[in-house]
Amino acid sequence: MTRRRLFLIAVIAAAVAMFFVSGANELLTLENLKAEQSRFQVWFAEEPLTVAGGFFVIYVVMAGLSLPGATLLTVLGGALFGLGWGLLIISFASAVGATVAALIARTLARGPLETRFAPQLERINAGIQREGAFYLFTLRLIPLFPFFVINLVMGLTRMRLATFYWVSQLGMLPGTAVFVNAGRELGSLESLGGILSTGLIGSFVLIGLFPWLARGLVALVERRRLARQYDRPAHFDHDIVVIGGGSAGLVASYIAAAVKARVVLVERDRLGGDCLNTGCVPSKALIRAARLAQEVRGAERYGIHAGEPRVDFPEVMAHVHRAIRDVEPHDSRERYEGLGVDVLEGSARLEDPWRVRVSGAGGEHVLTTRHVIIASGARPRLPALPGIEDIEVLTSDNLWQLDELPGRLVVLGGGPIGCELGQSFARLGSQVSLVEMGDQLLPREDADVAHELESRLQGEGLGLWLATRALRVEAARPGEGAMHRLVVERHEPDGESRIETLPFDRLLVSVGRQANVAGMGLEALGVETRDNGTLDVDGFLQSVLPNVWACGDVAGPYQLTHASAHQAWHATVNALFGEFKRFRVSYRALPAVTYCDPEIARVGLNEREAGEQGVAFEVTRYALAELDRAIADGLTEGFVKVLTVPGKDRILGVSIAGHGAGEMLAEFTLAMTHGIGLNKLLGTVHPYPTWSEAAKASAGVWKNAHKPERVLGLLERYFAWRRGGSAGRRSAPSSVDARRR
Repeated sequence: MTRRRLFLIAVIAAAVAMFFVSGANELLTLENLKAEQSRFQVWFAEEPLTVAGGFFVIYVVMAGLSLPGATLLTVLGGALFGLGWGLLIISFASAVGATVAALIARTLARGPLETRFAPQLERINAGIQREGAFYLFTLRLIPLFPFFVINLVMGLTRMRLATFYWVSQLGMLPGTAVFVNAGRELGSLESLGGILSTGLIGSFVLIGLFPWLARGLVALVERRRLARQYDRPAHFDHDIVVIGGGSAGLVASYIAAAVKARVVLVERDRLGGDCLNTGCVPSKALIRAARLAQEVRGAERYGIHAGEPRVDFPEVMAHVHRAIRDVEPHDSRERYEGLGVDVLEGSARLEDPWRVRVSGAGGEHVLTTRHVIIASGARPRLPALPGIEDIEVLTSDNLWQLDELPGRLVVLGGGPIGCELGQSFARLGSQVSLVEMGDQLLPREDADVAHELESRLQGEGLGLWLATRALRVEAARPGEGAMHRLVVERHEPDGESRIETLPFDRLLVSVGRQANVAGMGLEALGVETRDNGTLDVDGFLQSVLPNVWACGDVAGPYQLTHASAHQAWHATVNALFGEFKRFRVSYRALPAVTYCDPEIARVGLNEREAGEQGVAFEVTRYALAELDRAIADGLTEGFVKVLTVPGKDRILGVSIAGHGAGEMLAEFTLAMTHGIGLNKLLGTVHPYPTWSEAAKASAGVWKNAHKPERVLGLLERYFAWRRGGSAGRRSAPSSVDARRR
């Protein structure tokens, strides 16, 4: 516990003790107030500023310390100052005092509680972020809820104090007005209970419930308005129409068919989407071929002399396309129709929330459906770069049609796709320059993680242009050579910048992906997009239209195949069974891997994100150079970095840089998903020697840093006593004891 916290506790305890020891609690009774009313009024008439200012300070202190008597002070304020001035003074004093109480609770208790009950508080804080102001406002309107309890509880959340203050100021106003007004009749008031009659309490409850009732009524009216506006069908041919046959759409269709719902899957191009045809499958096949080429180059260190490999690029691409063909049956029309999914080829457009028009080679069909799931995916984003229209740009979509290895390749974008493809082409023989606007590759990762990858790429001959902004493309002109040029502005650490030119045969653009939202009639129906172009859906993946949902790349925020599948489950289950139970999507334990060499893998928070979110953490770091299997394999680069709650073994996040990082990450992802701490990982038997031992070893490093020194000291003395010697005497270790086991 910090000194500041201890000092604050001491001050509060002294103030509370003084309040009761001085007998102030006995003075704050209705009888005393009535007896002293005339004296208060005379005093106020003589010294209005002193009395009003003192009253304000005392009220703030009592409310801030959650002392009894604030209600009586409110009544007294009405008696002293009248309705107008009394309401003004007490309204501000009560809001300030409530904010002080919330701040005290936050300072004293929020940190320890978040450490102990982080998963529960994470859900509460997510709700507070969404609707905290609305919820607090309705509580303030109902005087049945003790305001001091609300102050303390809300102080433990992550609601901004400014929001807490103005909502409290507004929400407490009606109740404050009732008590201040009662103070004008202090002489005839028999009890505080007389202020709040049954009818008045009922009125407050209705006032407090009104925003909730109004919200439900608005939603009902909106649904009825939509039904009238779009002529809701009397019956439906389908339960769900899924638009898009990529990862999200396939999973959504599979789940709907599995529970015997009638589902139609509409795809205008190829089933499997980006993952099968232009993303995960082909890129990993290319990465494997490139890694094999690099292993051949480095075989000499293991005593294997193979020389420089001869790369047959058309054969490499043939291997890539074989991988696509071999995986294709898993995502085929035949398979999904066998599962009970109706598959239609064509473009889909919503005519209204319940009717989807499908246009394709088989003509046009209008499908009526209870729910629509948009899973239309995303496409590579092209930057507005002058001159880029004058050349044929490579993207992760059209890259797979290459039949000749580029001699000079410039990769624009240092995210996962740019790094994976850039390293692969360099290993296959291209001269690669990788241009990234930020100060590091993989901008979402910690700097030390990105540095591991940057060192390897530079060691393999890639040109890294960090802190570099592309200005324009200069296409090659006839007679001036075959090279195009990318003009860039490079920012140096000293603040200076200079213009440079990068020649290239081909330009690969990997600066992000843009959601496919056009052409489906969504804008006409009022389904909006966010600033980043993804569909605006809530935490349940529901759009502004109650029966239109979205999942996958088109919804964001993570454009990953497994994230799409994760969302698809939620969108489908919420659509089919949302009347009974809805599930909010959680990304707390969502893993992500960049398949470079070394691999970069992460689940949960890293240091960068924890710092931005104000989450306290400890860092445990384990170097893979200490892992026996890594030493035997000659792959000792990298580390495991685990973030935990301070003093606890609960995992907040894990970042791994090294060979097989994605495979090692799975154990940590399982642990985070099911609340397993490092102590249990340490107590799990792992086969030796394996890469998975890195998880246990990391837990061991954490345990060693948190060993009970006092207990160990007592044990040392105990064993010394058992030996019949002194705790200070130590015998020299034998040669057997000293050996590394």
